[in-house]
Amino acid sequence: MERRARVRFDGGFAMTIGGGAHRAARALPVINPATGQPFAEAPDARPDDLDAAVAAARGAFAAWAATPHGERARMVRELADAVEADADPLAALLTREQGKPIRDAAREVAGLVSWLRAAAGFAIPREVHEDSGTRYCETRRVPIGVVAAIAPWNYPLLLAAFKLGPALVTGNTVVMKPSPFTPLATLKLGEIARGILPPGVLNVVSGGDQLGPWLTAHRGIDKIAFTGSTATGRDVMRSAADGLKRLTLELGGNDPAIVMHDVDPAGLAKALFWASFGNSGQVCVASKRVYVHAGVHDAVRDALVEYAAGVTVGDGMDEATMLGPVNNRRQYDRLLDLWADCRASGLAFACGAEVPQRPGHFLNPAIIDNPPDTARIVQEEQFGPILPLLRFDDYDEAVARANASPFALGATVWAGDEEAGWALGERLRAGNVWVNECRPLSPLVPFAGHGQSGFGVENGLEGLLEYTLPRTMSRVRPIAASR
Repeated sequence: MERRARVRFDGGFAMTIGGGAHRAARALPVINPATGQPFAEAPDARPDDLDAAVAAARGAFAAWAATPHGERARMVRELADAVEADADPLAALLTREQGKPIRDAAREVAGLVSWLRAAAGFAIPREVHEDSGTRYCETRRVPIGVVAAIAPWNYPLLLAAFKLGPALVTGNTVVMKPSPFTPLATLKLGEIARGILPPGVLNVVSGGDQLGPWLTAHRGIDKIAFTGSTATGRDVMRSAADGLKRLTLELGGNDPAIVMHDVDPAGLAKALFWASFGNSGQVCVASKRVYVHAGVHDAVRDALVEYAAGVTVGDGMDEATMLGPVNNRRQYDRLLDLWADCRASGLAFACGAEVPQRPGHFLNPAIIDNPPDTARIVQEEQFGPILPLLRFDDYDEAVARANASPFALGATVWAGDEEAGWALGERLRAGNVWVNECRPLSPLVPFAGHGQSGFGVENGLEGLLEYTLPRTMSRVRPIAASR
């Protein structure tokens, strides 16, 4: 059924606390990365605002946890329907604050809807261990409490959905914090949820860099679900220690791809390009180091360069744009520093040797041809549109180089022989390994990092259960009195 939009997208932005609009005494400017200029303001929460949000979540928890699972799932599905009804203005707002092309923003909003509906579709398991004439024992899953859900700026809505649906369906209440670079679409998500979810079940707070540490250290929080850098993940762990808060951390990645000797370079170019440069490289599981067999290295490089030449970089609101700007000035400056280091080190640019001279945070796709493994562009997670293409001769060597990283989030193998590609993929150290496909994430499939790419699971039933604790109960049945 079509729902009349309840949310105005031409108005201001407020936090959602206790089911209502909550305005802060101060505001943050929100920058459009395509222009480098502010276009809106978001509330800048103070500690008392955060206290109010946590108190609202704490106050709503008992009733929400006692709400039957089917009723909670129904409300989460209703939230998904409401988001879908406002998909177009929500996508436009996301493009303006994040920079991604409007088509990609629309896909992200659709992903939010899909992830919410998928979470609502899971049954929470109950395991009966014994059901005899004398004894009964079972384990059920119960909600943890108040969840702090912290999403980053590259996929503000989709990565919020990874946390929000499972937390709500399992009976937790939520305090959600978006990045200060991309708060607006998430604030509107909170507004959409008003009147659908009971007051206090979902609270959305926005603010500057100090809000995250306040939230993760808050004594009213029981679990933290965080997506972001490994360095910040360490800080989150430290702040969670005093309260022994439960954690799910999806952290950085310097994901390798291995291109085998039997690929078709021309046929591979498009898929390999988007695996590396999609969302302007601002993807946790983008291919960030591509190892190419010497037999096809030059042909793969040339096919990639040719494909890149046809990719339009520009304002995401322009329908012709295929890659948008880097999201924020801090990351843009870091990428400029990496780009300058490649130039100063004498590395070969196959393309992208010039920085666009235009307003906004724009970089053209850059391919660095066969840098040494010691180069910063190989050792560091760039999180932007600069890709090292590295030559190898021997597959054992390729595996060793690909695994030589403390990160282990994703890895990809491109192969003509599917079985050989699968066998090679089994040797890669990563939580997610793909053969001949690019980041096929699903709300039904577990997603996890190894090593310094985090711990815990998102998505799938395992990800849902991250928001629960096992409770085992048993009883002895009365023995009938002897006659």
